[in-house]
Amino acid sequence: MSSVQTLIQPVPQDTGSADAGGGLRARHASLDASIAAVGRILLGKEEAVRLSFACLVAGGHLLIEDLPGMGKTVLAHALARIAGLQFNRVPFTSDMLPGDLTGAAVFDRDKGIFVFHPGPVFTQVLLADEINRASPKTQSALLEAMEERQVSSECESRPLPRPFFVIATQNPVDQLSTNPLPEAQLDRFLMRIALGYPNMAAELEILRGEDRRALLERTEPALDAAMLIALQARARTLHAAEPLLAYIRALAEHTRHGAGLAYGLSPRGAQALLAAARAWALLDGRDHVLPDDVQAVFPAVAIHRLGLGDAREAEAAGRELLAAVPLP
Repeated sequence: MSSVQTLIQPVPQDTGSADAGGGLRARHASLDASIAAVGRILLGKEEAVRLSFACLVAGGHLLIEDLPGMGKTVLAHALARIAGLQFNRVPFTSDMLPGDLTGAAVFDRDKGIFVFHPGPVFTQVLLADEINRASPKTQSALLEAMEERQVSSECESRPLPRPFFVIATQNPVDQLSTNPLPEAQLDRFLMRIALGYPNMAAELEILRGEDRRALLERTEPALDAAMLIALQARARTLHAAEPLLAYIRALAEHTRHGAGLAYGLSPRGAQALLAAARAWALLDGRDHVLPDDVQAVFPAVAIHRLGLGDAREAEAAGRELLAAVPLP
């Protein structure tokens, strides 16, 4: 099996339910505290941190693409720790096999039967570190887990813990020993983001301060599984008016026929855009979605589905597409 690093002990699963009043306000306060705490660890990356939490609240999966040393792994560790979730890290390598990730049935000589041994995918937050260094066969082993929240083995489907959140990191595809993710795999990621270089003030603070991992170890969780499940349920109920839905439809239509692209945003991509916009609105403490929410998440949600360059170019490509579609 590949080496797996378990950083946080499992927390009890809870089906969760979105309630009103003080409970909901407390969850919002905990969410705000979580975003602030991760922002203190990953300095100068407020927008990337907010997008990451929006992806988590929307119930999607996150792909972080950037050069080595930019803080991709630190961000993944921080999200898991602040959310109080069980966490497994799997370094993807060229010799990794699908069973190293999903688990396998091993013959038990004492019992005379095959016994399934769960792989590291059976967790609440899975960090697929440098996912594009693994073979396409191993990358595809994640497809069912990401889409169906289950793993099928030995004619049996085994559900994954709730919530289930995949954070994958990858180096730019022009680097050595990388395998580009296929379109079907990319589409399973709700968002793709890049971190980029820190600004001058943030980098000076990093140089002056203690190691970010040491700071992370002292950070206490501000959420738990039940609270996160309730926030995810709440996000799905946020009101999206008909003009807002028409705006999302117009953006999708423009990518299909008005932007000169090889292929446009699929209906599933449009649904992902709405889900992410709802989560962004929830982060702002609103019970309805605005066009600003759609615009805020559009580059992270749409650009990797359209084949328009890497994550570092997403913001500029997104602004160009947004500018071509009138606001409702």
